[in-house]
Amino acid sequence: MNTSNRTTSNRSRHPTGSQAIKAMKEEGVETVLINSNIATVQTSKGLADKVYFLPVTPSYVEQVIKSERPDGVLLTFGGQTALNCGVELERAGVWAKYGVRVLGTPVASIVMSEDRKMFAEVVASVGERVAPSAAVYSVEEAHEAAERIGYPVLARAAYALGGLGSGFADNPKELAKLATSAFAHSPQLIIDKSLKGWKEVEYEVVRDAYDNCITVCNMENIDPLGIHTGESLVVAPSQTLSNREYQVLRSTALSVVRRLGVVGECNIQYALNPSSEDYYIIEVNARLSRSSALASKATGYPLAYVAAKLALGMALPDLTNSVTASTTACFEPSLDYCVVKVPRWDLSKFNHVSTKIGSSMKSVGEVMGIGRSFEEALQKALRMVDETVMGFDPYLSQATEQALTEPTDKRILVLAAALQQGWDIDKLYSLTRIDKWFLYKMKPHLPDTHRPFLHQNITNMYARLEGLAEEEELPVKVLREAKQLGFADKQIGHAAQGTELAVRASRMKHGILPFVKQVDTVSAEWPAATNYLYLTYCGTSHDLAFPPGATMVLGSGVYRIGSSVEFDWCAVQCIRTLRKLGHRTIMVNYNPETVSTDYDMCDRLYFDEISFEVVMDIYNLENPLGIILSMGGQLPNNIALDLHHQKAHILGTAPESIDGAENRFKFSRMLDRIGISAATVSDQWKELTNLKSAQAFCDEVGFPCLVRPSYVLSGAAMNVAHSHQDLETYLNQASAVCKEHPVVISKFILEAKRGGCAFPESLAPICKLWGDDICVQMCAAAGSGGY
Repeated sequence: MNTSNRTTSNRSRHPTGSQAIKAMKEEGVETVLINSNIATVQTSKGLADKVYFLPVTPSYVEQVIKSERPDGVLLTFGGQTALNCGVELERAGVWAKYGVRVLGTPVASIVMSEDRKMFAEVVASVGERVAPSAAVYSVEEAHEAAERIGYPVLARAAYALGGLGSGFADNPKELAKLATSAFAHSPQLIIDKSLKGWKEVEYEVVRDAYDNCITVCNMENIDPLGIHTGESLVVAPSQTLSNREYQVLRSTALSVVRRLGVVGECNIQYALNPSSEDYYIIEVNARLSRSSALASKATGYPLAYVAAKLALGMALPDLTNSVTASTTACFEPSLDYCVVKVPRWDLSKFNHVSTKIGSSMKSVGEVMGIGRSFEEALQKALRMVDETVMGFDPYLSQATEQALTEPTDKRILVLAAALQQGWDIDKLYSLTRIDKWFLYKMKPHLPDTHRPFLHQNITNMYARLEGLAEEEELPVKVLREAKQLGFADKQIGHAAQGTELAVRASRMKHGILPFVKQVDTVSAEWPAATNYLYLTYCGTSHDLAFPPGATMVLGSGVYRIGSSVEFDWCAVQCIRTLRKLGHRTIMVNYNPETVSTDYDMCDRLYFDEISFEVVMDIYNLENPLGIILSMGGQLPNNIALDLHHQKAHILGTAPESIDGAENRFKFSRMLDRIGISAATVSDQWKELTNLKSAQAFCDEVGFPCLVRPSYVLSGAAMNVAHSHQDLETYLNQASAVCKEHPVVISKFILEAKRGGCAFPESLAPICKLWGDDICVQMCAAAGSGGY
């Protein structure tokens, strides 16, 4: 077979497509990429040989096939969209028409995994079972199936992404509503027996064409079944499974994947009864997914890269583990650390939207915290997902039974509040169905004989620190234990009524410093020259030395509304350019979905927090030439001044200049000084001091007025006020988002157009944010004087 030309259908934002293209190029295969996303790394010049910025739909893909005449196609690297497209083209006979071979998992296997009836038959053929279910094609059939299975049921659309159109129904009325919605997305609806409250466990499995098959990672959802795995907190490796449960589920995963004939990587999900060893297979995703990206970064095993090699016909034992360089890819990873994934929701940006989470995804991103204990990894992850949260903070939410039984995006913080208030573990388990092991790790229930050790958990450590508020300096033992439980300096200072810098100074004085550990896939049992690192206080030595002189680049952290793959593109291009110029590079980021956190992108990757504390700790260890902040968006900018004050060398724009642009008051004052108006007329702006003066200013200049906080991303809490009531509401929101920096109010210009130097012209009014706007590259409405 001629391997000079190959098409990769892809529109995934995960790093899977980029890894697949790298693997193809290593084997001398020419690659053609179809992806309409201009912000992704994989569509950058120099990666794929050809890029078509087109939608991944059957009609467009067929046009590319007709033009390029590739020998083969990869379907499993572009998520559900590419998979559905590939199946439709198979049914239409397009692949056969043009002689294109589907590489990796056959289309028949994909269809078997996606079609519920066929999947149930496959599972039954290996002696396993799925939950009682039925595939239906109308609302009437859905009602009949639900009556046979028995309410409550789970209704979900087939061939759908992220649980789209799914939900639980307790009665026919609820089912009719769900079915009507689901049929808008898919012609087939699956009615499943409800297993809400059971444990949800996942295995990532890799198989080659020669039937070599391994499990790469097993993951346990902290939230019970009923919450989509993309919405759930997830821990890897699993923490509450017995050895028998682990081995039974592992063996089942291998049997099912072999029977399906998967070639490459796939994900299998289970429902496990918490009161017995009874289990059902939920589904198999015969493609790379968000779980695959998490598993790859959790273990250090390059799943997409290996899957692409297997699609070309290579065998697992013949592939070298690129992390250890001493074991094969047929070696199952082992972990001597714990990772916790926490999803990121941005529901607060929308009015009147439900914050409840369930079987359909609402999250826009996720983070992964790595630690030597569950507590350390959990607290890291909670800070990563929201920089305004200090960790497992009991004071951010109110504890109510409703908030625990009907989960929202804030449930983990509601749980923290309940534990701090002394709620009983058994009661919390009955309300949340979160395994008691996790609840005990947050707050144990020990007899009086163990009272001296009660502080060895997150909640009781909070109480211990609060009890030491009057002390001049925290005891060294307590400080060290707090750090081992994942407490940040700011978190400790807040609990003990001190400051972050005071806690940091105390740590330095007593030598309480983090240790650098490697993610090596082999739990240090084999030599490994890995550059994949994290910080922990649960150690006694570093895993490597620190030669000075590298350049440090900060990533953008979690995907959120206003900050997504475009900042990862910036970070990756920066790293690549530095390496071409002969510089050693250090990347700091914690997003498992990014290309910048691929192990081979930089000389050293720190998968850790982008906070003042952690970045300074890494800076002090590595002694780099400097830190580049400008590639990571808002998050690195927020810590620029703090780093500068600690004598860190910032490369590029000076921290004072960053502050001058980010601080609304300083920026407006600078524009006044140089005679440029800022979205208003000169002098028609004011720094917020109190509500009364703000109302007086708005009365003076007249509504509408623009309320703008400082140091925020994508217009967070930025609003146009049209009345005193609006003004009060928006000022409260702005002050909550940015407590440390001023809020500026200015006169808002109606019917103004937006344009920019080196930016396209906006087609919408100036009140709409750039990221939500439709733009044209040439400014048609601006005269030459506008330039």
